[in-house]
Amino acid sequence: MITIGLTGWSDHELLVTHKSRKLEDYATHFPFVELDTSFYAIPPAKNILSWIEKTPDAFQFIPKAFQAMTKHKEWLDFFPSEEAMFQQYLATFEPMISAHRIKAFLFQFPPFFHYSEENLSYLRNIRQWMGDLPVAVEFRHFSWFNEENQPLTLTFLEQQQFIHAVIDQPQTPGNSIPMIATATNKELTLLRLHGRNYEGWLHANGPDWREKRTFYDYSQAELASFVPIIHALEKDSKEVAVIFNNNSGGHAAANAKYLQKMLDLTFDQLGPQQLDLNLFDD
Repeated sequence: MITIGLTGWSDHELLVTHKSRKLEDYATHFPFVELDTSFYAIPPAKNILSWIEKTPDAFQFIPKAFQAMTKHKEWLDFFPSEEAMFQQYLATFEPMISAHRIKAFLFQFPPFFHYSEENLSYLRNIRQWMGDLPVAVEFRHFSWFNEENQPLTLTFLEQQQFIHAVIDQPQTPGNSIPMIATATNKELTLLRLHGRNYEGWLHANGPDWREKRTFYDYSQAELASFVPIIHALEKDSKEVAVIFNNNSGGHAAANAKYLQKMLDLTFDQLGPQQLDLNLFDD
């Protein structure tokens, strides 16, 4: 099975008919969404319940781990212990977990999180604290996939039942990894498409760094190049979830719709107001 979704539901004007119903409109097009806001702060319980209420029963979320859970911040600034941080995070998302609305939790690690025994130990702790919940892992330091460590990394992910987040991104020095199109979990593989804005990734600084980084419009040829990769991953995972993260220029939705057309996909159990938009103009 192949599914497609986007990062967030607020930056895709192509899908929106009512500004006050962005999530509802989004859910008429795609069966899941990556939840980026949970990286910056653990959402209030009322938000979780609202998102569930606004979407169909089959709609799912991929929440990002809170930034202190992925070492972007110090947990000491927020919680009495690392384990307490994980407990609060999971308690907040319990309504989604119980309703089977979680496709996976995404742990996106920073460029300074390199291959080491210390970090492998931390990943084992994550598995312990997250229990048997689906957890996807994305690295940003090249050491995880250098010639020596690549087979070790993939074996470790498989042993820990982590979902490998296969990445498409510019190959900039210091903050990127190559695309390793290998599944490590029989249930799910993520293919996250960040765009190929080399300058935006190379100069990831300043207040608008995120907008620069994700400003990219995949060409039809580039989108077509993902088709055999997706089919190959599908042989080893029951589901391949493709996530477009090239949001800042408004390209993600159109790119996703075009890939959906290329793959001849239809998604069941979407929201009730599916729009008939012409999203495939050259």
